[in-house]
Amino acid sequence: MTSDPFAEFKAKQREGWKLFAPIATMTTPPAARLVRFAGVRPGQRILDVGCGTGVVTITARRAGAVATGLDLTPELLVVARENAVIAGVEDIVWREGDVEALPFRDSEFDVVLSQFAHIFAPRPEVAIREMLRVLKPGGRIAFSTWPPELFVGRLFALGGRYLPPADPKPAPPGQWGDPNIVVQRLGAAVREVTFDRGTMLFSALSPQHYRHLMEQSGSQVTRIVQALKGDPARLDRFRREYEELVGEYFDGNQIHQDFLMTRATKL
Repeated sequence: MTSDPFAEFKAKQREGWKLFAPIATMTTPPAARLVRFAGVRPGQRILDVGCGTGVVTITARRAGAVATGLDLTPELLVVARENAVIAGVEDIVWREGDVEALPFRDSEFDVVLSQFAHIFAPRPEVAIREMLRVLKPGGRIAFSTWPPELFVGRLFALGGRYLPPADPKPAPPGQWGDPNIVVQRLGAAVREVTFDRGTMLFSALSPQHYRHLMEQSGSQVTRIVQALKGDPARLDRFRREYEELVGEYFDGNQIHQDFLMTRATKL
């Protein structure tokens, strides 16, 4: 038995995200930008929360940091270890774990990072409290998120209309892309909150190709397809709406995915 009311939700997340590896390559340029934005320096102890296949963790290690990557999904950690071997940085520590219960001591890290990952924790107040707990005073927290009014945030909202209602209900991940909400969640524990923006270019031959790939590797979309397999008409409607939304951001065989970066210093 578990006392975590979101245990079932997290189990579904873990299952869905294990398919993510084929699209992780697209997140490597934003990973380098996040590491630069965070000001990672040689010798610093960094934690990458929701590390996935290790793109941020390995980038930080190659910049000279002492790196630890944590993820909820063991299948992604297998790929992360393989990526580290290829990159020649096999001294990275990889841990399976939950951002809402980080398996680390207080004030253990100089920098805590998360690229499009901690936003999926169902309780933002718990996740940010844990991320700040393991960060030393004077250390930096930095993360990338998806604004709710832009492409990926709108995809979240579209998908949410087709997924069965959850009980208890997790916080929408797109809220992490609103600077006002970010400032509120960081609260009085930090100073010097700074924002920047960037664009991730995702290559695709057509909006239909992008949708098809997300059905194979995108956690939310795979869950929607599974949920609607007994309702072909509704599934077709979802696919049409999804492709129409993708088409708004599709140009030159690329989907333009704008993101928000946040950086702050722990008091």
